Amino acid sequence: MSANVIWQEATLDRARRWEALGQQGATVWFTGLPGAGKTTIATAAEARLIDAGRSAYRLDGDNLRHGLCSDLGFSKGDREINVGRVGEMALLFADAGTVALVALVSPYTDCRQKVRELHERDGLPFLEVFVNTPAGECARRDPKGLYARARDGSLSGMTGVDAPYEEPRTPEVELTPEMDVDAAVALVLATLDERPRDSA
Repeated sequence: MSANVIWQEATLDRARRWEALGQQGATVWFTGLPGAGKTTIATAAEARLIDAGRSAYRLDGDNLRHGLCSDLGFSKGDREINVGRVGEMALLFADAGTVALVALVSPYTDCRQKVRELHERDGLPFLEVFVNTPAGECARRDPKGLYARARDGSLSGMTGVDAPYEEPRTPEVELTPEMDVDAAVALVLATLDERPRDSA
C-alpha cells in the first residue's frame, strides 16, 4: 500500500444506509468443484431475492476473470489473489446493503477463511455454502468441457483432477446433488434469513 493512500471515512454510516434501503447486506459464498452447480444455484437465488424486492447481485468467478481478475492465471498464488479480490468486492456489496452471491471454486480453506474473517471484522454476515457434488458427477456433467480437456492432457491444473480442492469443514449450508435447484435455493435463503439481523 502506498504511503500516500489515506482511508476516507464515510459520513453515511451503515445503519442509516440499511434502514433507508429496508434491508441488510450479506455475502453468500458458494464453493465447490467445477461443474458442481454453484452458478446455477447462485443465479436462481439472485432471481428469488430480486423477485422478493431485495437487492442482490451474483459475482461469478468466470465472469470476473474477464475483467477484474483477467490478469490472473491458475497457479496457487493467483488463485489466492483471485479469492482475495472477489472477497473484497463482496464485502463492498454487502456493506452497501446488497446480498452478494459469490460463485467461485475457491479451492483453499485458508483463503475462504480470510474472506470470512474480513466480513466478521466489519460486522457483515457471511454464509459459506458448500455445493458438495462428487467429482464423478461433475465430470459427467462437464458443462464447459474442462474435465474432458483435463483427461486428454490439454488442460493442466484442473481443480479436482490434478489440483487440490479442500472441502469446507463447517459450512453454514451443504448442498448435495439429490436436492433440486428450488430446494437448494430455499435452504440457502432460509439459512441466510436466520442469521443475526443486528450487524449494522
